[in-house]
Amino acid sequence: MNYSHEDENFPLTRFESMLKTNDILFFDSNEFENIIHHYLENGKVSLAKRAIKLGLSQHPSSVNLRLFQVEILVIENKFSEADDILDMLHDLEPTNEEIFIQKANVLSKQDEHEKAIEILLIAIDVSSTPSEDSDLYALVGMEYLFLDQFENAVMYFKKCLESDPSDYSALHNVVYCYDFLDLNEDAIAYLNNFLDSNPYCEVAWHQLGRQYFAIKDYTKANAAFDFAIISDDTFVGAYIEKGKVLEKLKYYEEAIENYKITLALDEPTSFALLRIGHCYEKLGKEDMALQFFKKTVEEDALLDKGWIAITKFYMKRLNYQKALHYINKAVNIDGENVLYWKLFATINKRLNFLEEAEIGYKRTLELGNYELDTWLDRSDILIALGEYDAAIYNLNQAAEFYPENSEIEYRLGGLYFTTHQTEEGRFHLKNALKLNIDYSFIINELFPKLNNRPMVKAIISECKKASN
Repeated sequence: MNYSHEDENFPLTRFESMLKTNDILFFDSNEFENIIHHYLENGKVSLAKRAIKLGLSQHPSSVNLRLFQVEILVIENKFSEADDILDMLHDLEPTNEEIFIQKANVLSKQDEHEKAIEILLIAIDVSSTPSEDSDLYALVGMEYLFLDQFENAVMYFKKCLESDPSDYSALHNVVYCYDFLDLNEDAIAYLNNFLDSNPYCEVAWHQLGRQYFAIKDYTKANAAFDFAIISDDTFVGAYIEKGKVLEKLKYYEEAIENYKITLALDEPTSFALLRIGHCYEKLGKEDMALQFFKKTVEEDALLDKGWIAITKFYMKRLNYQKALHYINKAVNIDGENVLYWKLFATINKRLNFLEEAEIGYKRTLELGNYELDTWLDRSDILIALGEYDAAIYNLNQAAEFYPENSEIEYRLGGLYFTTHQTEEGRFHLKNALKLNIDYSFIINELFPKLNNRPMVKAIISECKKASN
């Protein structure tokens, strides 16, 4: 007999019809399990609960329905109730693997990861099908990850792969552990050994290529990505990674070819479009570079690297008006992006729009960019604008992050003398000269009116004589 898709969904349709009419219909326990599984997969917890309640009323001895009940209780953080049911089920079926898994899950949700591991290891010991325990090994590995015990985690993910070589999630986790432990060579050795037994595993070739890339062995990385593509010629990630390798090898035309293959295989990604733009720029094909940078932000207006690429493209060519046009667009899209504000400030400074530049540097600092040049650039603009008190306040804040910095001290010395705070000026200027006498030109550049101030001249002259 042939069954249609509608036949497969018939129990679900009957169940939902029953809920609307309040009629009570009979379902076998397997049908209830499928209905509950469907609701849980689709996030319909309340409907799953109704199905469990009705299912248990019709099949009170069903262990699987009770396990679904436990799953709901865990979702609702009712761990004590879940534990009680699991203890009861364990008495009924002491070797049921799923009961151990759920008990470990309850413990894990309460951050009792070591106890969860103990339960899972018992489940492995009592298992009647050790060759099919890959899921249990994977769960133990995940618990060790929660404990940041990466050496133990990697051991169990490896066991998982021994049991099921097609478990790519476990393979990714093995590599993740090696990456965290900075053991690239160990990862390479493991992946090569794994590939001896699984030579057409595109995921393993891809991971091997990434490991070679990490240690800057670009030739071997390139070969690994080639094998990944041979294993699966629609593997978008392998083409992307191969493109990155070819860029490192300065084969920009070939890199572009690989990135363009990804555009044909799948929906265009902003990353691929951006990399193509950078490759064209390296090749000196400016029009093509700009075309792809613009396509990048059309594809993903929130990708800051796209806007930054366009802005810097124009900055390199000293077209600051165009650069300002695009960075203004970027700031309007994401006003919390510190990289945008730093570029906004720099461009306005180049255009001599000092008020706007000062706003940019101030916003950059507010967003947490505490680089020394940000503090200094802002103070220099405030000095140029005659905002001496604001400049002093800015530099005193900078000094908290960069104590005993000569560039800050020279500026503070000059500002205090300019605002007729002689003692403070003397202190900071002497300190600046003591820290680095070669930077004394800062006084000449930023405070030319102080050049003829006898006290300033005397302090500088005295320190230079002492240093000689």
